[in-house]
Amino acid sequence: MSFATLLQPDHVYTFLLLFVRLSTLFVFMPFYNHMSVSPQIKAAFAFYLTLVLYPMVPVTPEPHTASLFFAALFSEIAMGLMAGLALNIVFAIFSYAGEQIAFVMGFSLASVIDPQSQIQSPLVSQFLTMTALMVLLAFNGHYMILMWMVDGVKEAPLGGLVMSHALFDYLMGAMAHLFAMGFSVAFPIIALSLLSDIIFGMLMKTMPQFNLLVVGFPVKIGLSFLVWMAVLASMMLIFKREFLAAMEVLARWIGT
Repeated sequence: MSFATLLQPDHVYTFLLLFVRLSTLFVFMPFYNHMSVSPQIKAAFAFYLTLVLYPMVPVTPEPHTASLFFAALFSEIAMGLMAGLALNIVFAIFSYAGEQIAFVMGFSLASVIDPQSQIQSPLVSQFLTMTALMVLLAFNGHYMILMWMVDGVKEAPLGGLVMSHALFDYLMGAMAHLFAMGFSVAFPIIALSLLSDIIFGMLMKTMPQFNLLVVGFPVKIGLSFLVWMAVLASMMLIFKREFLAAMEVLARWIGT
């Protein structure tokens, strides 16, 4: 194929749709959309992948009207948005669990600006999300995301991908169960905090000289840390399970 052939309108339109799809995925997908990576690097990586994957894509005919052109662009943007939402919900579960843990441990005021979301969140939430991100790298979840992008280029038509019932049902269910899942992840520490409050209340009734502020809170924080270290591996297993479930739904969406 000559270079002049690649400059035909159909080829330019196909290349543009592919570049928009990959760029949108890099904007919304976890790990690849991290704020520590500069936008120039993300754009360069998306352009490089577009050059590599373009030979695998069938040529899409140029639309006859501007409305069809913008509809195709919106379809590609919506694909990245929906896929990113499905995976970011998994991270949101652990961010919410971190907020609950920080509240019961008395660390609610220990908040800093999250560089990823640009909002103030407790340090416990940031620790859990960063740990989940490292676990994602450990079981090659970032490669799964990248291979899903490649499979989407091969299987899903450019400018014609529509929302499936399975993906819509998954997103609605995941949003509905986000808080319940986050609470269940943080439940061991919440239960220990409730139990310690009951015990300290009984001690203060039987021993009025017991100073809760001096003795009770350090003991409560220490016990919470011990339980947290004991259940952290189980938390990450839940993260892996939920991430793989989301990837399975996305794979069925594009027909792989």
